[in-house]
Amino acid sequence: MTTAQAWTPDRLSALRQRYRTERDRRVRPDGADQYRDAETEFGYYAADPYVAEPITRDPLHDTVDVAVVGGGFGGLLAGARIRQRGSHRVRIIDKGGDFGGTWYWNRYPGVHCDIESHVYLPMLDETGYVPEWKYSPGEEIRQHAVRMAERFDLYADALFSTAVTALDWDEDAQAWLVTTHRGDAFHAVYVVTATGTLSDPKLPGIPGIETFRGHTFHTSRWDYGYTGGTQFGGMTGLADKRVGVIGTGATGVQVVPMLAEDARQLYVFQRTPSSVDVRGNRRTSARDVGADHDGWARERRENFLRIVSGEHADTDLVADRWTSSAALLEKLLPSFRRDSAATDFESAYEAADAAKMDELRTRVEQTVLDRHTAEKLKPWYRYACKRPTFSDKYYAAFNRPNVTLVDTADTHGIERVTEHGVVVGDTAYELDCLIFATGFSVGVSGILAGKIPVRGRGGIELEQAREDHGARSLHGFTSNGFPNLIQMGTLHNASSVNYTHILDEQATHAAALVEAAEATHAVIEPSTELEDAWLAVLAEGAPDHEWFHAECTPGYYNREGRGRPNTRSSYPHGAVAFHEHLRRWRAESIGEVLRPRVTG
Repeated sequence: MTTAQAWTPDRLSALRQRYRTERDRRVRPDGADQYRDAETEFGYYAADPYVAEPITRDPLHDTVDVAVVGGGFGGLLAGARIRQRGSHRVRIIDKGGDFGGTWYWNRYPGVHCDIESHVYLPMLDETGYVPEWKYSPGEEIRQHAVRMAERFDLYADALFSTAVTALDWDEDAQAWLVTTHRGDAFHAVYVVTATGTLSDPKLPGIPGIETFRGHTFHTSRWDYGYTGGTQFGGMTGLADKRVGVIGTGATGVQVVPMLAEDARQLYVFQRTPSSVDVRGNRRTSARDVGADHDGWARERRENFLRIVSGEHADTDLVADRWTSSAALLEKLLPSFRRDSAATDFESAYEAADAAKMDELRTRVEQTVLDRHTAEKLKPWYRYACKRPTFSDKYYAAFNRPNVTLVDTADTHGIERVTEHGVVVGDTAYELDCLIFATGFSVGVSGILAGKIPVRGRGGIELEQAREDHGARSLHGFTSNGFPNLIQMGTLHNASSVNYTHILDEQATHAAALVEAAEATHAVIEPSTELEDAWLAVLAEGAPDHEWFHAECTPGYYNREGRGRPNTRSSYPHGAVAFHEHLRRWRAESIGEVLRPRVTG
């Protein structure tokens, strides 16, 4: 392993140039437009394969206390935290056939969480559950979502296989009118949007994609009827099949080893290799994770958050590759932002980053036997440019005689799809099955990007208001002109690699807002002055390192090589400080967003 001290200025300069060269090989002029929306253009890719029989019911025209849009962990947490604070009637609406969100859809072979399950799975203290694995398989995670819903009686009013089509504020009723594609038109006094960032599958915009005559599907809609087997393998249906998989991000890294074991021939089409660190998954006991006292899970996740946010912690309870690499997560590190003037970036941060990436490239060399394949699998970019991945089986899969890596960097991706397979450069790869491990469209679901029209007081449209005046909010949750609308998500909020922890803090805040409004018979709506003050807070501290992301290899972190927007979109002092800020605000100032209800 190369040490940080070994990276001299000359070596760092040469490495920077190599990174730029590799980046330029992969940047496309169409940016994020290279992807297609599976739901609108290719609806069959987004269809739900997990509902045995279509759900039929009459449209609803009643009134509930709270409507929650989204049934993933964000929506579950919102519903559960609100129920904990009162006997409210909570209705959760989701396009899936059950709770789980991303974990409802992602059931592909090999799927696991990549954050330790004892800090990733929410409400372990409240449900009394201790995960069986350090990194839980997908089905264990999905079953925990069901456990949460049952524990807080969230099935009673849930609407599944249902898409919200609009939210309209009804001034006379002092409530939101919620309409859906099933003809529902019901009122909710409060609406919480928890549509997440990973819900809508995306497809690459490859010419001819619709002409392929073999079998094809997206990993978030895995077709076990065709492949056979389960999440744990045994795909006997692929024993005589030539299979192609497009995508080598977090999903591809998990699914490729499983396909390698069962397919007759596997072609892995790669544009940019992921950095793949050691996973080290293992079964765990309650004793292993200190689950012998009340609040153990909360303590463990708070400890993890402090470490990966660059804050001080006396001990590392999780002790995995996330926490050991915390200092390299520049985009998340508030301590770096607060004290950037005292940091010699090139000699300290950049050298440490180079050492880590060199370690990961060395891992490829030590595992992959074919030198040419190993060189193509090496990640040439900074650690924080792409979400790190973890696997103990991915690189070894390329040592199998039935697995071929097809690098597409020089052609900026796959050239075209034909009736019989995939063409890259001058080579045609004939396939029986083509699988898209191309992930989700990040940040374009729900009320983001106007997919669900939201019309507030006086008919003002949320999307239009943001186009005219920019995104405005207080703490990212509430906005002037949109009473009793509570938004969960990343906008104007905090971020962390453990997003379920962020969601739980957001759900706690949403529940407190509802409780305060109910106690005072008020509506929740910040003034424009409060929004201005919060936007000023977001602008505090050292500026984001836009150049860092602009120089990164293309991906969803930097809008496919276009860099990040120049506007401040998250709290600049880190998640730990943000959560402390919210707690103080709830204790001292929550009344400033409460306005008297207008009664007839």
